Amino acid sequence: MARMLGAWQEGPGSAHQRLSDRLRLLVLDGRLSLGSTLPSERDLAVALSTSRTTVGAAYRTLVEQGYLATRARARATVRLPDDTSPGPRPGASPGTIDLSFAAPPAPVEILHAAFAAALEQLPRHFERHGYDRNGTSELREAVAHWYERRGLPTAPDHILITNGAQHALALLARTLLSPRDQVLIDHPTYPHAIATFTEVRARPLPVAVSSSGWDTVQLQAAGRIARLAYLIPDFHNPTGLCMPASVRQSLRLACPTVIDETMTDLALDGESPEPFALHMPTAISIGSVSKSIWGGLRIGWIRAAPSVLERVQQTRHATDLGTPLVEQLATAVLLNDGRTRRPGTLQQLRSQRDALSRALAEHLPGIHAPQPAGGLTLWATFPQPISSRLAAIAPDYGVTIAAGPRFGIGGAFERNIRLPYALPSSRLTLAIRGLAQAEQALTRGATGVHNPAPVA
Repeated sequence: MARMLGAWQEGPGSAHQRLSDRLRLLVLDGRLSLGSTLPSERDLAVALSTSRTTVGAAYRTLVEQGYLATRARARATVRLPDDTSPGPRPGASPGTIDLSFAAPPAPVEILHAAFAAALEQLPRHFERHGYDRNGTSELREAVAHWYERRGLPTAPDHILITNGAQHALALLARTLLSPRDQVLIDHPTYPHAIATFTEVRARPLPVAVSSSGWDTVQLQAAGRIARLAYLIPDFHNPTGLCMPASVRQSLRLACPTVIDETMTDLALDGESPEPFALHMPTAISIGSVSKSIWGGLRIGWIRAAPSVLERVQQTRHATDLGTPLVEQLATAVLLNDGRTRRPGTLQQLRSQRDALSRALAEHLPGIHAPQPAGGLTLWATFPQPISSRLAAIAPDYGVTIAAGPRFGIGGAFERNIRLPYALPSSRLTLAIRGLAQAEQALTRGATGVHNPAPVA
């Protein structure tokens, strides 16, 4: 609890107000799960080096607000206020600019043409039952050719089609992990990856990704005790960093390694990075078209040895019976036509990235946000640990954001937020103006009540 609370002493207001605000944010952010019990007032006071009076006052505030339930001779349990219900967050309006999703808009004409071609191909599949745990031969061949164009020879029987990269990772986690196994992860990393490993009761083993990149010594040390590793070397989500070729060539992990290549085709300043599996042939690669084409096209894949894919196929029966056929055929068209790397789209993203950087320099000059060479996001660092509080109040100023702790474990990254640049430049500028106003409101002692936005 003390680690998750972080630097709760900093900020305006009384000590018990700051503590209750931070505890409430942990509840809203899902880091304190509903029904869980909190430490006693005395134990938490000792852990935080504060008075029991401060902790007691903070707990009573949360009880009054409906975030804690109490009963005699029992510890307080986490709950939500009775009036909390799905739907628009308080104060948020339909015009709110959503920076919690790092996803491009659909390329309408390209998608329409791909689905039209897919419908023409569909009749030849009608004589079959329509269930295919491997994926259609057309798409597996197209994915294999996508790897070959990047310099990595790949056979179709090394490809398994999934319902997006998240589904691919979930299948691998259920197949390769057991409860209490340790999983090496980048820190920060993709929030849904953390959730995937938590669901199978594995224990994340974080290795920091700093502004200078990956620490190979730490990665190799962690790889010796981990059961599995999950890395995002290609325009890392959320930092945007790209692992240098020298690191790819030297890194050797002792555990099975899953490489997330979802962002590979979004190189903005140069060529796409070389496949990680060129240097680590046993690496298990996962990818999708959700970032390079459109998030609504839920098609992904796993590239691995057939023996690994056979194990995944056995696990898959418990979750689904295959991937939709028309979407597979359309994705095969897109891959074969080279539509995952479109110069016009990359130029637009480059322009939006630069516009976001200019807006930050003008309206939030105190934050540090290195400009990545690709991907969809900046990783912004504030001078103070205000990320969760900023996310809770930002919708009042017309913008939703994903707070930094969503991308880590143990309450880390309270000084960070992820800022996607997938929106038009004018919208990005408006969003940063709103964030600046929200930050100013925090310095005046204002607090927010908004639940965390979804993240993608």
